[in-house]
Amino acid sequence: MRSIWKGSIAFGLVNVPVKVYTATEDHDIRFHQVHAKDGGRIKYDRVCTVCGQPIQYADIDKAYESPDGDKVILTDEDFAKLPAAEKHEIPVLQFVPSDQIEPILFDKSYYLEPDSSTPKAYVLLARTLEQVDRTALVHFTLRQKTRLGALRVREGILVLQTLLWPDEVRAVDFESLDGVAEPRPQEIKMAETLVEAMSDDFDPDQFTDEYQIELKRLLDEAIASGTGKVPEQPEAVPSAMDAEVVDLVAALQRSLEASGRRSAGAETPEKVEPKKAAKKTASKSAASKSATKKAPAKKTAKKSAARKGA
Repeated sequence: MRSIWKGSIAFGLVNVPVKVYTATEDHDIRFHQVHAKDGGRIKYDRVCTVCGQPIQYADIDKAYESPDGDKVILTDEDFAKLPAAEKHEIPVLQFVPSDQIEPILFDKSYYLEPDSSTPKAYVLLARTLEQVDRTALVHFTLRQKTRLGALRVREGILVLQTLLWPDEVRAVDFESLDGVAEPRPQEIKMAETLVEAMSDDFDPDQFTDEYQIELKRLLDEAIASGTGKVPEQPEAVPSAMDAEVVDLVAALQRSLEASGRRSAGAETPEKVEPKKAAKKTASKSAASKSATKKAPAKKTAKKSAARKGA
């Protein structure tokens, strides 16, 4: 790994020199845009809309246009004059309980390596964070942008996770949720049973990026064919889609059965009552039919007796 930033953590009057490394990497397969007709690479030139000439990157400045249409052009020198652009310090602002930071605020992660011949201060800060079980909130300036950050420990290494500013998280209010009825107790009970059946310890190694695996297989087959194109393949038959499930209890019951770990006695009243009602209805129907059959027999017997008496 190559460090992308150097500075120091300001922990009270203690300075902890560090080097910053990007903690994650993208494994997605990269593609180029090509002309569909002949496979030629597509290139984009930076062309000025005024003079129509290609412009070198060194000759490009940045412009801001206000909602009223006013334009302001800033050069690299203008950005360098800003106070944040000169900071090479990560000041600790406060220590907060880790569970108070909303996960939606987390952005990018960086590893911090001690940049000193005697990393005692680095180890002291790491051990302290582990002992108090709190997260340090810090300011972090990178690429002309000041960020709020969460400083914590992962396997003995200090990790800096940049946080979004509160106004960068959108407020949400879905009208489709207005007036929705609360789930019934039996639905919640079945859902909790399903959660219990599917519960396990988190192990990221159990999961794989199936899309990237299949994409790599597709590319390997195309290369092996020698044509540079994907061989013809039979179209996959789409799986039958279930209709919208109205009875949530029935859907949860089916999910439990599919999980193979259905708990004994998980059947709900909805599953039992219809059966009892069906038995009662059947008994009434049978009794009604029996009475209907017996009634005509009595009338026939009375008619026969009257004929004999005559």
